[in-house]
Amino acid sequence: LKLTGEPYKIFRKTAFIKGMFNSSLEVAKFEKAQIRTVSGVRGIIKKALHEPEGAFRASFEDKILLSDIVFVKTWFTVEVPKFYAPVTNLLLPVDSRTSWKGMRTVAEIKKSKNIKNEVNPDNLYREIERKEKVFQPLKIPKALQEALPYNLKPKEAAPTLDPSAGRVAVVLDHKERKVANAFKMLRELHGAKVKKMDDDTKKRRQEFVKKKKGEEMRKMKKQKEARKQISRMVSKKKMAEERMKKKKGMA
Repeated sequence: LKLTGEPYKIFRKTAFIKGMFNSSLEVAKFEKAQIRTVSGVRGIIKKALHEPEGAFRASFEDKILLSDIVFVKTWFTVEVPKFYAPVTNLLLPVDSRTSWKGMRTVAEIKKSKNIKNEVNPDNLYREIERKEKVFQPLKIPKALQEALPYNLKPKEAAPTLDPSAGRVAVVLDHKERKVANAFKMLRELHGAKVKKMDDDTKKRRQEFVKKKKGEEMRKMKKQKEARKQISRMVSKKKMAEERMKKKKGMA
């Protein structure tokens, strides 16, 4: 029998699988069982989860995908009929009892004929090769787009047009070239004038900022001197009051 399930949460090489069992008791019976995905990634059942019922945690040899299907192979217990083979070597004469030999095991036969066990390729680790999945582009219905806020609405860029495509080269005559050169010179003169005005404005702004800083420094210096004088006068007044109190106390 093959029981199938599907992952619903994936953490690197660990995943939560649901849909394979119906209860945590069934999961407990299949703990440490070997599982596999249809893409060939092998894993093992670790432990049952609290919810949903029948879900479990499994670890794999590589990260699986949400689209993978996980399956486990199960077996029925078959009772093997008991049988016996009578050994009659004790009924033989005493001399021939020791010469009797039973059937050899498979290991003894292979050892005598120097036969090595064949390697099962399914038991070897191999690199997982997956084809890259190509998903269809996300399409949002227009009704849903209208209900979305502006920052979540899909921005569709307008098709860009090549301005040089489909145009014919224009050859200017002598008079048109003179007019074009004159306009070009005027544009250059205007650009130089604008640049000079910007430089002058920047220079005046820097001078104004420097002047304001100087005024602020002088103002702070005057305030500092005024505070010093006030504190000096207050301290002198306190000392005079203390001397007067001492004189009155001595009198």
